[in-house]
Amino acid sequence: MITFLLALATLIGGYFIYGKIVENIFGINESRPTPAVSLADGVDFCEISWGRAFLIQFLNIAGLGPIFGAVAGALWGPAAFLWIVFGCIFAGSVHDYLAGMLSLRHDGSTIAEVVGKYLGNGPKNFMRVFSVVLLVLVGVVFIVGPAGILTSIIPSVGKMTWVGIIIVYYIVATVLPVDKLISKIYPIFGLSLIIMGLGIGLGLFVKGYQIPELTLQNLNPKGTPFYPFLFITIACGAISGFHATQSPLMARCLKNEKEGRRVFFGSMIAEGVIALIWAAAAMTFFGSTEGLAQAGAAGVVVNTISNSMLGKVGGALALLGVVACPITSGDTAFRSARLAIADATNLKQGPIKNRFLIAIPLFIVGISLCFMDFGIIWRYFAWSNQTLATIVLWAGAVYLANNGKNFWIAAIPGTFMTGVVTTYIIIAPEGLRMSTAIGYPLGIIAAIAAIIAFLKMKKVQPIEDVEEIL
Repeated sequence: MITFLLALATLIGGYFIYGKIVENIFGINESRPTPAVSLADGVDFCEISWGRAFLIQFLNIAGLGPIFGAVAGALWGPAAFLWIVFGCIFAGSVHDYLAGMLSLRHDGSTIAEVVGKYLGNGPKNFMRVFSVVLLVLVGVVFIVGPAGILTSIIPSVGKMTWVGIIIVYYIVATVLPVDKLISKIYPIFGLSLIIMGLGIGLGLFVKGYQIPELTLQNLNPKGTPFYPFLFITIACGAISGFHATQSPLMARCLKNEKEGRRVFFGSMIAEGVIALIWAAAAMTFFGSTEGLAQAGAAGVVVNTISNSMLGKVGGALALLGVVACPITSGDTAFRSARLAIADATNLKQGPIKNRFLIAIPLFIVGISLCFMDFGIIWRYFAWSNQTLATIVLWAGAVYLANNGKNFWIAAIPGTFMTGVVTTYIIIAPEGLRMSTAIGYPLGIIAAIAAIIAFLKMKKVQPIEDVEEIL
């Protein structure tokens, strides 16, 4: 289990070492008022302790991703550990931290508005539409997924009944002030998710499972190549654009900028740990990647592993966590969509009628999508998710460059992810379906073109300084 233990230690070390480096490069200002203080409105801008904010952020960004994505990624074998560890530290955590802190610096703006400040009006308008579409897709995925799991647990209640119950809850959570519901129950479920992951990890050791050591051999039973499919499959455990849509929720609630590393960088590392544990469990429990492939869908795999390692009571608690995770990400997906539309239209969200004015059309669209093929929605969500992350990394790189800071911490992962998403959409079944002989070179060309374009567009005058002067 040397590979697994080294991977776990590297993730934890990444928070204390690289997290501090990123924080120093960004340059926090502890005396600067945060939006929770300067714009307090009792609805979306509310002061929350950093501990609660961490657990809420962790639960918001987790969803099914670090569990189901890691289980699917485990089909490639121990090589998945490398992407989880290095992707989480050098791409995902940097992405989440920059998204959260830039939102905090700009009055809690949603990610489309932040991108617009550094990449221009064209990207801003594109992101306004793109991010809302992505958030609705996430919300739908996290309606249908949990409803299916709940139906398997309680067969007497039909799936559409569960869908209806979840939608009603989503509407309530979307319009209520953040400190009335989210800040009360999310920390409990966030802690439950962490305990569940640690329980599975401990079970691997106590019951003597032999976690395979690192090999670069492609163990995927279907022979699906690592690149770019592994980097799209394991998203939430390594890097996910969805996180950038969630970070502004807590950027509006932090009391001090020094809490940013704990909440944004720290929650991504915690998610990486959960993904690492589930990837290890999936590739170990069934004896081989072939056994994992034959075990069934990700939900079945999670159910089987949970009941075996934690017993019936522990398994029930674990499944509750798996249900709570996506539900509590789905409601904040719709909440984030409401805020994104409100920012774009300058519609104040203090009056509850304004919140319903945006929320009702969103849920009409969301409900209609619930009747589509879940598999199709998820495939397009996966690519869209990583594309959004790529755009956010480039926006962060521009901010750092314009303010004389080390922009390479965002530009390098931004370049890599540009190659990944370009290659994927060219060769994937839901994309252009071209050969890797075409996709790989075009992906490399796109990555090179992106870094060249970035280096040319850097401005001399720091944007943030101009805003402060004005």
